[in-house]
Amino acid sequence: MKLKILLLLVLIASTILPQESWIRINQLGYLNKSKKVAVLVSKIKLNPTSFQIIDERSQKPVWQGSSIKAYGKYGPFTSTFRLDFSYFTRNGSYYIKAGGTKSPVFPISDSIYDSTADFLLKYMREQQCGYNPFLKDSCHTHDGYVVDNPSMENHHIDAVGGWHDATDYLKYVTTSATATYQMLFAYMMNPKAFGDHYDKNGDPGADGIPDILDEAKWGLNWLVKMNPSYGIMFNQVADDRDHAGFRLPDRDSVSYNGINLERPVYFVTGKPQGLCKYKNRTTGVSSTAGKFASAFALGSMLLQKYYPPFSMKIKEKAIEAYKFGKTDLGVCQTASCVSPYFYEEANYVDDMELAAVQLFEMTKDSTYLHDAVYWGKIEPVTPWMGADTARHYQWYPFVNLGHFLLAEQKDKSISQTFLKFMKEGITRVYNRGKNNPFLIGVPFIWCSNNLVSAMLTQCRLYNQLSGDTTYLPMEAALRDWLFGCNPWGTSMIIGLPKHGDYPSDPHSSIYLLTHRQINGGLVDGPIYYSIFKYLKGLKLDSTDEYSQFQSNVAVYHDDHGDYSTNEPTMDGTAGLTFYLSSMEELGKKEGSIK
Repeated sequence: MKLKILLLLVLIASTILPQESWIRINQLGYLNKSKKVAVLVSKIKLNPTSFQIIDERSQKPVWQGSSIKAYGKYGPFTSTFRLDFSYFTRNGSYYIKAGGTKSPVFPISDSIYDSTADFLLKYMREQQCGYNPFLKDSCHTHDGYVVDNPSMENHHIDAVGGWHDATDYLKYVTTSATATYQMLFAYMMNPKAFGDHYDKNGDPGADGIPDILDEAKWGLNWLVKMNPSYGIMFNQVADDRDHAGFRLPDRDSVSYNGINLERPVYFVTGKPQGLCKYKNRTTGVSSTAGKFASAFALGSMLLQKYYPPFSMKIKEKAIEAYKFGKTDLGVCQTASCVSPYFYEEANYVDDMELAAVQLFEMTKDSTYLHDAVYWGKIEPVTPWMGADTARHYQWYPFVNLGHFLLAEQKDKSISQTFLKFMKEGITRVYNRGKNNPFLIGVPFIWCSNNLVSAMLTQCRLYNQLSGDTTYLPMEAALRDWLFGCNPWGTSMIIGLPKHGDYPSDPHSSIYLLTHRQINGGLVDGPIYYSIFKYLKGLKLDSTDEYSQFQSNVAVYHDDHGDYSTNEPTMDGTAGLTFYLSSMEELGKKEGSIK
């Protein structure tokens, strides 16, 4: 009897012992011919010499690997290893087993990225302001009244439309023009990857126009309102007085003037702005004007087929916006009011470079090409690349697509110079991350996932132009990071993959108040603990399910109280459309040559 009780106690004890090791994988899966690496992490010392791939259906081993590289301690883990199974290329669903540790199940297939870029557009539609197809209602229809322009002060201006920036309901040209351009760029590069299932307003139903162009047109419509004529530009609608608790956008009752629901529309002055306690450090107009110009120019080229008069209109606006950008060189930052947080953009030459080269592509006027080369040589590498930290949105956009367009030029003296610049940026990030098990070289600042997306974009474009395969392992690692091969074992995209571990409690008013999942959004991502602990107004609202994976290296919380790591952002989501559409096209290409 005593022996039975003892055995029972041993059995119970064995079932409640805490897990000490985990295998992190890309939960979306792997293309057949891609780099495939899982990361084994453990709280104890391990020394694995082999691992197995197990077929999910038969539960039998189908491949054994011994390509294991140890990386030692990282973050909360005592032992870490990269398990390379790139040579295994068979279609199917599998899991990895190393010792007594199993990974989640993952597929191997050339179709895993199909429709993933379109999936991101679900979040863009949910962020629409004016008419919101997710809510089937309109919001912020009173936008807005002009501030910071004596001749127009308090005058009404139609600034309805665009996208809410994130969970708050502010609207910025900085992020909206960037998101618009990046979606247009994704379509330009990979037009076959995008479907037509929604109309121009975002409601279900094909309209003969690819959905990503519909969404980009939504952004362009608003940008036209924010730049009604030459030299008249507005940079922002509302400010951080908006941060008044969770509420639905169509029931937003925040009043800025105490009279009605009109919201302030900030005029681009080229001078520091801020209506209350805090001021930004604006020095000019070029960063905003350049963003207007590049979005209008590429939009004009891609929408000519569908909207000829509109295309001609924004073609002229692109030329005017770039011209205006040269009249007052400097950065135009977003404005805060009651808090010290704003987008601290500190560079403008990248915006002017992209605007100039895009105008060259539109007009074939070599003057613009000459300008683009001039601007591009001033900042060969986007400064966050290789850095340990940066201020919030200090180096924005996070990827310089102007470098790519110049690296594409037929003039070898230009193309080789800018291809070299692209490589240098990638190398800096590679060197910073090459000694950790996830090969993660981006700094864990606010919106670190946007930096991952930016580096993925630069890696993919560089590989396509040069054929250089040196950085494919890092590209694969960064790609896998976004889909669960990270210390927390979670995808960073809400709802993707469908049966994976992804953010289920995002910092989102619509999610909290409607209890509906907001699919497609890329969340901010991990942040240094040293930054996290000092952020104002941040409080976790539930038990931290990832507590054993937090460390001084970085923290991430799937908690709606954490606006710093678990808030989806419109521009971050839009920026990922190029990369996921590129992976879909790569899968089709590789699948066709088997």
